Amino acid sequence: MKKRKELDANGKPKFGMRDCLAYAAGDFGCNMSFALKGTMAIFWTQFMRMDSLLYAALLIVVQIWDAINDPLIGSIIDNDKRRKYKRGKFLAYIWFGSIGLLVAGALCFVPFVKNSAEIAKALVFVGGYILWDAFYTIANVPYGSLLSLISNEPADRASLSAWRSVGSMIGNMVPMVLLPMLIYDANNNIMGERVFVIALIMGVAGFLAFQFMIRNTTIRVDENITVSEKQEKFNVIKAMGNFMKNRPAVGATLAAMGMFIGMQAATTAVTVMFQSYFKNVGISGLVTMFSMIPIVAFTPLARKLVVKYGKKELSVFGTICSLVACVIMLVAPITPDGKGILIYILCQLIYALGTGIYSTVSWSMMGDAIDYNEWKFGTREEGTVYSLHSFFRKLAQGIGPSLALVIMVALGYSEINAGNQLFSVALNMRYLVAALYLFAAVMQFVGLGLVYNLDKKKLEVMTKELNERHAQAGALAQTNDENKA
Repeated sequence: MKKRKELDANGKPKFGMRDCLAYAAGDFGCNMSFALKGTMAIFWTQFMRMDSLLYAALLIVVQIWDAINDPLIGSIIDNDKRRKYKRGKFLAYIWFGSIGLLVAGALCFVPFVKNSAEIAKALVFVGGYILWDAFYTIANVPYGSLLSLISNEPADRASLSAWRSVGSMIGNMVPMVLLPMLIYDANNNIMGERVFVIALIMGVAGFLAFQFMIRNTTIRVDENITVSEKQEKFNVIKAMGNFMKNRPAVGATLAAMGMFIGMQAATTAVTVMFQSYFKNVGISGLVTMFSMIPIVAFTPLARKLVVKYGKKELSVFGTICSLVACVIMLVAPITPDGKGILIYILCQLIYALGTGIYSTVSWSMMGDAIDYNEWKFGTREEGTVYSLHSFFRKLAQGIGPSLALVIMVALGYSEINAGNQLFSVALNMRYLVAALYLFAAVMQFVGLGLVYNLDKKKLEVMTKELNERHAQAGALAQTNDENKA
């Protein structure tokens, strides 16, 4: 006999593990496409032999478009209120984006123009990246906005955010561990043809994960809430202005930008460090996997700790842990041997504990920032708030690697030497990695500790007042429907 589903007060299936697993699958799908992005710099500079400074310039160009693309898609989603979709507009957009991502990720790693002129390589890189970004944005922006629609309960959102981190972690961990073993040869040089094939396989895996999420997601919050009888016409300029006045959104965005500028910048330097300093790029994925242990340990505790201490309070504690780890990483004697790798791993464990605490609740904090927008300005603008957050994140994702490459070239890095840089260059990479992680930790502390203002008590007040408004709006709408009848 089929088990009967428990329903909430609105007749929707009660929030539970199915929601969490579905939401986790969505971020796994996103990361099947996104995880390879950290390999782009090595692929294009070492395998394709594109000049590092040219690559840095092109990355800035495509990343600016990438960033602009997000709020455009977000505003289109927010303004799409006339058409009716079977599963809702957000899931409909995710479905369409997932179709394109089947092959779009591989377009960023086309190896067949390796011996072509520099201009041909540049055109292939820019064209492939723009196509990939278009489909990724169509899927990712509504996916991020969904968290605030699956449930309006703070504890449920904390669970969703934690499980999103699990999906992200698995989606990152699998490529991080396997890719270095699969795409580098015995001399620590990248094999570009393999990257292209692996990108296609990951596209299929991501598509399947998205389909699981779409079929198992329940939306419990109205996608087009009206808080007054005369709802203003959507105004994207006003929505952007509201975002800049939204302290929780700005604080969470500053923290994310700092994290991405530092950590994305460090990605290429870390690869070169393992290639030329530790002389074993194959184990870099295993080292990264060890650093994720604190995230795995913290995730099951996230919901209880959020209820007890609050999201802001926990995330600030996490940034302090990261700061301590980065200072140790900078001054500790990390030598190019097993002992040095061990010290590096220990620093990464402490750093990951701090970053893991923040990342576990970060998406829930953005869900609260979306509610803050409604609380302060009277309108729900999920797509715009999330996409503007994504806009600045993606700017950071372009600025970070580009800035790192410029610094690396200044410190002696040469793409011609591939995985065999001079020892003086490799030593510079060792200190650059620590400095970039430290920058990320400082920015996270500023954003979360000094700007983000939704502490535990204020969040409770906001949630209570919004629930009262929604109840009043629902009662008013019901009265109007009865009068018309």
